[in-house]
Amino acid sequence: MDHHALRLFLHLADTLHFARTSQACHVSPSTLSRAIRRLEDEVGEVLFERDNRSVVLTVAGREFQTYAQRVLQLWQEMQSRVHEQTMLLQGEVNLFCSVTASYSFLSELLMRFRQRYPSIEIKLRTGDAALALQKVQDGEEDLAIAAKPDHLSSNLYFKTIAHTPLQFIAPQQPGLVRDLTIQQSEIDWRKVPMIFAEQGLSRKRLQYWFRIKGIKPNIYAQVGGHEAIVSMVNLGLGVGVVPELVVVNSPASAKIRTLTVDPPLEPFAIGVCVQTKRLQDPLVKAFWDVACLSTE
Repeated sequence: MDHHALRLFLHLADTLHFARTSQACHVSPSTLSRAIRRLEDEVGEVLFERDNRSVVLTVAGREFQTYAQRVLQLWQEMQSRVHEQTMLLQGEVNLFCSVTASYSFLSELLMRFRQRYPSIEIKLRTGDAALALQKVQDGEEDLAIAAKPDHLSSNLYFKTIAHTPLQFIAPQQPGLVRDLTIQQSEIDWRKVPMIFAEQGLSRKRLQYWFRIKGIKPNIYAQVGGHEAIVSMVNLGLGVGVVPELVVVNSPASAKIRTLTVDPPLEPFAIGVCVQTKRLQDPLVKAFWDVACLSTE
């Protein structure tokens, strides 16, 4: 039941006066009446006998008064226990993510975490998103924000927090690469210089795309990190594949364009990853729980 409605009921049970209760609880008389009627509907009994001159608790009302007092007391006790436990948690949690992920997801997530666990320090490290899961797997980091792999190791938990398309990007500036890709329906992919990620999920999906096309890619360069791919594409050195979130957050976004390809690449599921056994650590479990709550 609505705790606010229970508080209104208990106040009215004390005053037996609708006008006094509505004024003291800062609600309109009509709002108070609706709240009481909803409670009566839920209980299935009339809680107050009222006429133009008096308000009296019924037998069911007196029974419900005891129940409401107990419910609110238990609620307050639970809140106090949770608050005490929260304040007792102190220490450090190690989190890894890419620079783009830190822009896109961490602001709200860390704000929620800080409000709930002010004494836990977050040690944040940024780097190539392709390394994120391995760092968690190797125990170098407690948690990571990463793309969900096609096959997740059985000792890892993954909670999806967002999805982002995987896009082919090309330079806007005039030059060889722009000339080769300006007519998107007639691109000769054997000639287009490609900027590949050194490792990771985007590289695997790009390799698979070329494989089903029956084309050997013309690899111009292999770099670490999606942000570096955007930079090289911006310089006119080739075509790359990156998540849309990277493009949106890049200072070079106005100088590159996306290409429509067939078939399109499978989108990324972005989320928080942790080793299953690390959830036995109260600090790590606290961060994981906040991350899971933020997606519900």
